[in-house]
Amino acid sequence: MLKGISPVITPDLLKVMAEMGHGDEIVLADAHFPGHTFGKRVLRADGLRIPQLLDGILPLFELDSYAPPLIMMAAVEGDQLDPAVEASYRAAITKQVPSAPAVTRIGRFDFYVRAEKAYAVVMTGELAKYGNIILKKGVTPCA
Repeated sequence: MLKGISPVITPDLLKVMAEMGHGDEIVLADAHFPGHTFGKRVLRADGLRIPQLLDGILPLFELDSYAPPLIMMAAVEGDQLDPAVEASYRAAITKQVPSAPAVTRIGRFDFYVRAEKAYAVVMTGELAKYGNIILKKGVTPCA
């Protein structure tokens, strides 16, 4: 354990976030996501929900200010999104980054392409349908 770092941040996750450069992306994947199929680096956070991880990650992680830094999957035709999912994520995001922009939604297969290119995929215990979110890292301020 380290002071000032949430206990939901594992040593492996801390290392991955430190290795990432600006523009790199990390996927916080729900428990249904085929992370081992698409991810080149897969970390496990079984039992943790995505709002918990967002709350632990965002004090340490600068969001990109040049491109949409928060990306979620759009519903497949015929499905509906549960607005409570994004609302719970937004609450955690706003708590840590009040000025964070709105979430950008992209199609399922576009999301998979982004996940293949992502620096890492974190498999969580999140059970919400369409519960995946991509965070794009920005330039960490010097001060």
